[in-house]
Amino acid sequence: MEFVAATNNAGKLKEIERILTRAGHTCKSLQEINLEVDVEENGASFAENACIKAREICRLCGKPTIADDSGLEVDFLNGEPGIFTARYCGVHGNDEANNDKLLQNLQGVPKQQRGARFVSAVCVYLPGGRYLTAMGACNGYIGFERRGTNGFGYDPIFYPTYVGTPGITCWGEGVFSNTEDKSYAELSAEQKDAISHRAAAMQALSRELDGFLTDESRRSVVLPFCAAHVNGK
Repeated sequence: MEFVAATNNAGKLKEIERILTRAGHTCKSLQEINLEVDVEENGASFAENACIKAREICRLCGKPTIADDSGLEVDFLNGEPGIFTARYCGVHGNDEANNDKLLQNLQGVPKQQRGARFVSAVCVYLPGGRYLTAMGACNGYIGFERRGTNGFGYDPIFYPTYVGTPGITCWGEGVFSNTEDKSYAELSAEQKDAISHRAAAMQALSRELDGFLTDESRRSVVLPFCAAHVNGK
């Protein structure tokens, strides 16, 4: 199926395209359909914001739309930055300033108290008002400094828990390289897709999508959390 991806974030778009292709779908960017818009994200949760974005873009373009709202929750900070992840520093999308603020707020906090998780809500919205939302998470911790040049956002300071030895991920594929003590930004695209919060949400959505598309009695469905990790880790 072909979707319109409701995002202006180039890094997020690249991940969505990559994961959709793996799941047998395709997508077009807002630029490719000549739609220039920033949707106000005023929901109280990741799931609400993903639905708001998908619904509005679907309304404007009249095509099946997929949107992601994701963010970082840090235990020591009582879940901050949460839904304000992209604008934690006060300016939307300033990755460096967001990372600076988070590291500053965790200054002096030992590793065992720096637990965190990335959360993703991915919503597919169809013309006519039906939608399906899947949730994904990846647990880890916040490091003490930036490491790596891949990825975007908080990737250089987030270290995932589920890494390492060969095993079966939620994609049914092996992960063979050792990624222990590496940040998201030090992982290859394949390594990150095996364990990431967004990949987990997309895979959960993919498993339910065909049934949802054919069962018109299902109007709005929000799936429980899925974690994409290597078995036994």
